[in-house]
Amino acid sequence: MAIYLVTGANRGIGYEYCKQLQERGDEVIAVCRHSSKELDALANNTASRAKVQIKTNIDISDNGAIASLVQSLNQQPLDVLINNAGIYRQSRLNDLNIEGMREQFEVNAIAPLKLTQALLPNLSKSTASGGKKVAIMTSRMGSISDNTSGGSYGYRLSKVAVSMAGKSLSHDLKPEGIAVAILHPGLVSTGMTNFNENGISPEESVSGLLERIDGLTLKTTGTFWHANGEVLPW
Repeated sequence: MAIYLVTGANRGIGYEYCKQLQERGDEVIAVCRHSSKELDALANNTASRAKVQIKTNIDISDNGAIASLVQSLNQQPLDVLINNAGIYRQSRLNDLNIEGMREQFEVNAIAPLKLTQALLPNLSKSTASGGKKVAIMTSRMGSISDNTSGGSYGYRLSKVAVSMAGKSLSHDLKPEGIAVAILHPGLVSTGMTNFNENGISPEESVSGLLERIDGLTLKTTGTFWHANGEVLPW
């Protein structure tokens, strides 16, 4: 049994991570601003021996909230950190929505880096046989080579930035024995995509994402993967 910390855990992909991890017997620390009925049900699932512990009132873009989370963990070892929390704010050329762009940059790019830094002491305590790991949830919309439609300036910029952060982390953390995966979930039918009818289910997406995380090693650290296993262009 490994110990995972998942941000943005109350819904969508984050909730599905928690659900599938519990189902396979891993312990989960579910981090979010507010819980949900679905997440509460996982935490109260007495039929499962795998615990889901919920940490609420954690805005990962807030330094005080990160400090509070670190303190509450009380040096608990972590095997895998999944930086999943993110936001989308529309930003078009005729309406750049500068404040929304800044907000996306703070939440989507800077916050995962700050949280990873803050939790390095916890990750360093891991003795997991599968190795210590960090997953960065990015998006294919942050691929410069793959951008064929333009628009979504704030979201694209933030995802380029967090992909670069993940790549730098893969180099900086390799000597510490911590591998880093940079992951695109696919087009997933969730609230963030307005439940796009062309999207895949969160179940399918997370199943593939966990395969990528499970297979991650120091030899493959820093790779930009699609949930389906395809290596994506930068």
